[in-house]
Amino acid sequence: MSAHPDVQPVVQPITPAGIPFLTRHIGPDDAAIAHMLATVGVGSLDELIDAAVPPAIRDRHELDLPTAGDEPDVTAELRAIAAENSPSIAMIGDGYHGTITPPVVRRNVLESPSWYTAYTPYQPEISQGRLEALLTFQTMVADLTGLPIANASLLDEATAVAEAVTLMRRAGRISAARVVVDAELLPQSLAVLHTRCAPLGIDVEVADLAGGLPDGDLFGLVLQLPGRSGVVRDLSPVIAAAKDRGAMVTVAADLLALTLLRSPGALGADIAVGSTQRFGVPMWYGGPHAAFMAVREGLERSLPGRLVGVSIDADGAPAYRLALQTREQHIRREKATSNICTAQVLLAVTAAFYAVWHGPEGLRAIAQQVHRHARTLAAALAATGHEVVHAEFLDTVLVHVPGRAADVIETAARDGIDLGVHGDDHVRIACDETTVSDHLVRVLGAFGVTHAANAIAVAAAQVATDGSVTALSSALLRTDEVLTHPVFHRHHTETAMLRFLRRLADSDYALDRGMIPLGSCTMKLNATTEMEPVSWPEFADLHPFAPAANSRGTQRIAADLERWLAEVTGYAAVSLQPNAGSQGEFAGLLAIAAWHRSRGETQRDVCLIPSSAHGTNAASAIMAGMRVVVVAAAEDGTVDLDDLQARIADHEGRIAAIMVTYPSTHGVFEEGITEVCRLVHDAGGQVYVDGANLNALLGVAPPGYFGADVSHLNLHKTFCIPHGGGGPGVGPVAVAEHLAPFLPTHPAHPDPARRDGPVGPITAAPLGSAGILTIPWAYVRLMGGTGLTHATKVAILSANYVAARLRDAFPILYTGSAGLIAHECILDVRPIAAATGVTAEDVAKRLIDHGFHAPTLSFPVAGTLMVEPTESEDLSELDRFCDAMLAIRAEIDHIADGTWPREDNPLVNAPHTAQMLTSDWMHPYSRDLAVYPSTHTRRAKYWPPVRRIDGARGDRQLVCSCPPLEAFAEPKASDSSVTAADIGLVTAGAGA
Repeated sequence: MSAHPDVQPVVQPITPAGIPFLTRHIGPDDAAIAHMLATVGVGSLDELIDAAVPPAIRDRHELDLPTAGDEPDVTAELRAIAAENSPSIAMIGDGYHGTITPPVVRRNVLESPSWYTAYTPYQPEISQGRLEALLTFQTMVADLTGLPIANASLLDEATAVAEAVTLMRRAGRISAARVVVDAELLPQSLAVLHTRCAPLGIDVEVADLAGGLPDGDLFGLVLQLPGRSGVVRDLSPVIAAAKDRGAMVTVAADLLALTLLRSPGALGADIAVGSTQRFGVPMWYGGPHAAFMAVREGLERSLPGRLVGVSIDADGAPAYRLALQTREQHIRREKATSNICTAQVLLAVTAAFYAVWHGPEGLRAIAQQVHRHARTLAAALAATGHEVVHAEFLDTVLVHVPGRAADVIETAARDGIDLGVHGDDHVRIACDETTVSDHLVRVLGAFGVTHAANAIAVAAAQVATDGSVTALSSALLRTDEVLTHPVFHRHHTETAMLRFLRRLADSDYALDRGMIPLGSCTMKLNATTEMEPVSWPEFADLHPFAPAANSRGTQRIAADLERWLAEVTGYAAVSLQPNAGSQGEFAGLLAIAAWHRSRGETQRDVCLIPSSAHGTNAASAIMAGMRVVVVAAAEDGTVDLDDLQARIADHEGRIAAIMVTYPSTHGVFEEGITEVCRLVHDAGGQVYVDGANLNALLGVAPPGYFGADVSHLNLHKTFCIPHGGGGPGVGPVAVAEHLAPFLPTHPAHPDPARRDGPVGPITAAPLGSAGILTIPWAYVRLMGGTGLTHATKVAILSANYVAARLRDAFPILYTGSAGLIAHECILDVRPIAAATGVTAEDVAKRLIDHGFHAPTLSFPVAGTLMVEPTESEDLSELDRFCDAMLAIRAEIDHIADGTWPREDNPLVNAPHTAQMLTSDWMHPYSRDLAVYPSTHTRRAKYWPPVRRIDGARGDRQLVCSCPPLEAFAEPKASDSSVTAADIGLVTAGAGA
């Protein structure tokens, strides 16, 4: 029986433990819902939704999804699907390699909610652990690439190559719109590069560089090291030739190879990119993986993505933060140089910890072992009469077998080994960390060699007695020391590593500690049942270019998800390829542009974007070759329909699209959305609805039904893929039927029908971050259509409950016509700041003392806080947050009445650290109030490791890699701070 007559419990299958999964996922129970409804002033959930959601977009049809399953049954179903996959021994190469994730890292990072449920480190005081890990990543990349400045990861290697090309274009001094690309570049990188360059008018020329650079002007050159075929070449002559002609140079490099080979920096490159996948990150059928980019000095302010650096806190102690945050795309909008607004943090820290665990000697030993296996195989093949094409290689052997390549590959596949196809007459064999002698024997057998085991044994003995470490000439080998910082030398026992990881995790705040009420970010439960299959080898060990028969289980997961996501959004077709929301935006706009071209309307190039939209919208439009025209917002935050009509009239016949976020970024179901759709459609344009706020629409108002033509979906928001400290994400694109032919394709897609089309690939792998698709699949199966709809209603109720409790203390900036909001609300701190000097940032930092992550700060309106509680937080946590905010409001009143001075009070000094308690206390409030502002904090205190960080100083004096340990020593009595000059721009690792 429901605790309230108007609250109908949702029927769910009962697990053996007697608890339906829905009640595991949704925080408030029936009694709590009844209390929250009463506080909001409505009688039922349906009454709330009818009042909040405009009738014109309200949809009441029952979602056509499988009936919700219980946890044991869904796990068993996933086990059966996993069994449909058959991971082989992948010796294909092409940028993906078998690797061994150190168990201590797998269990304590990849599988730990303290790491995977964290958010992007925009609040650095409570993100010091993952920021230190990212600095370790940056230092690892900078050391190995020989370039001084590395970012905190990119989405995949192909994206990194494309970003490098656009960086060279805007930072170079050559006006030509031509980039020359090495014929040895990975094919997926080349395919993505073509997709990315076409809208920008960049000419991509592929050239065999053995004979030197082709004639003509070029602004950039892209090289691969080692080449796709395995060849290792001295790239310095062609790099020098390109620079003599004024071009910039990017080298796409294998990070493990760089432990032995001369670095791109030493060769003269300006930029180095690549993937860190083989540093302990499973292949996962193509992703998620952390790419990298490193640049020479002078290019740091053009570097896409995020950059972690060092500033100081209020006590002058060094502290980590995201540097150059003004480059974030939600700020730069149409002036953005990239639409990248995220990273692959969880995978980047995994790769960094792989390097910490092995250290430089361990990494070199792994590279040398891989090289020995390749040498052994090459020697055995040569001894048995086969033509090995390259004399100098590292891990990949290319064999010329005229007319026999297909037979060799098929024979190897029957024996459980997948080899690389390299044209009609060549076979490519890539060795990796998991390669053993038996694999080499089977490969040799596939070439028809009898007594293969004996041939491998003889070749191995020959290599062992050779006396040389490698078969490479000395001119190709690096001689400089790398990874010299103590962090890469101190944690090689499991005890030391475990404590290192624990120290970093203890510095951070994630969902395992408490609510993260970030507006527009939807930080909700990432259930263990949903997460467990990610590590299963049947899903984790698949090479993305293995034969399609090997991946039937993953293909089934993808097909189910595409169908289910189309159903819940009201669209006709879905592509899972985009591996971030920004990439989904880009794919959607490419589909719109291609549709217009197919109709002969190439003049349509104007993308209308409301001033309140997510900033990546504008950046994505520019990347898609469109012109951005901003539409004003009305006083209530809605799209100004008069201004929209004026902009349409200004650009009559040229409107390509409008990009709107719905519910709006202001947290409101705008009444005029159907009119927006009508006006744009009448003008010949298409309607793009940003899916960032989809958690307020599932089962209530599918965008495909109220007039939208295309949306991207954030599976790392609405569908429970965890944020991972700033990635991974998945951003599928969903489209109406007329746009379906224009979804991204990929030349290696397991479905032949999706290998070619008007729009090429936008990510390196055919299914993007396929390795984590089991998470949203499990979420939908566990919830069913009724459960998803109920979750939406509770999310909207939770937001309105918070708004109702806080509106007298912090005005709600925008509400709908009924005085209600959607799934998030904006608290206006600007009047408080004007009266007392207390800013939204002060409130955010004081929340840390209460044990909370702050809401979204100063977006979309400066001086405000945007709160999204989600459906996963129970009533006690919602009340704890509201109580904290009301306590902070009471403290503000003490500032207003003069009890505490503006320059010295609990808000401006927040957050308070444990170290402050042992120092001389000169403040007009007590130590007890500073650190224990609530009863809860006495029971479960989160101690921030640093005080408030000086963000402006970090941007003025960029330090993009961690300082040496000496910089963290206690300052001398005569010196109260450590300056950026003391820290220095050094390429050292993170703290010990």
